Amino acid sequence: MEAVILILGLLFVAFMALGVYVSVKVIGAAKRGVDRTITQARRTVEETTLRAKSYGQVGVAGELAQLRLSLRTSMRATQEALQAGVAEDASLSESLGLFERLSVHGRELDDELKRLEREPDRATVASLLPGLKQRTERITHSAQSLRWAARDRARQFADDDLAALNTQIDVEAGALRHWTVEEPSAGAGAGAGAGADGRGGERARGARAGEEGPEALTSRDPRAQTGYPWQKAVRPETTN
Repeated sequence: MEAVILILGLLFVAFMALGVYVSVKVIGAAKRGVDRTITQARRTVEETTLRAKSYGQVGVAGELAQLRLSLRTSMRATQEALQAGVAEDASLSESLGLFERLSVHGRELDDELKRLEREPDRATVASLLPGLKQRTERITHSAQSLRWAARDRARQFADDDLAALNTQIDVEAGALRHWTVEEPSAGAGAGAGAGADGRGGERARGARAGEEGPEALTSRDPRAQTGYPWQKAVRPETTN
């Protein structure tokens, strides 16, 4: 009885631990999903605001918004291209590592541009714009180089695979259309002639047998002939 109680207690504890573990996993997944949704919404709102500032404002504020929008757009496009390609091409993992290092500089520049948007001294900000533009161009150029290199690599792999597939299809199509008509050889002709002669001899023998058939049938008693195995033979008639 004590053993049964102990086993039941252990099972209860195990189920409780499993329930807590599953609950923690579910809550963590839900939290991560909510965080991703909030981050995506915040990014969308911020980029929409930057786009509106870059088109609606002139001067230093508009240029800063344009720099931030260009930087964020290029970095996000490169990140999506590398993350999508690394799942199929493991060699892009090194490129993804380089992009992570580049992202550190990109985030630093974005934070600096964001602080300068709130800077009241517009003259000082205007003097810093040439250097900020140069940094932005260097980062976006590096991101663009990684992005297009990954896309060119994927396109080259697709072209090579398509070329190999086209070659295989051409070979298979040629095999499907390949047929030959062999001319009959001399031996085959002789065999055919012998077969014809044999068939002619059989027809001659059959004709002779047909000519002799009626004479042979007259010597038999049709009443004594059995048509099927289950029919009884007809007894010969006797005269008293």
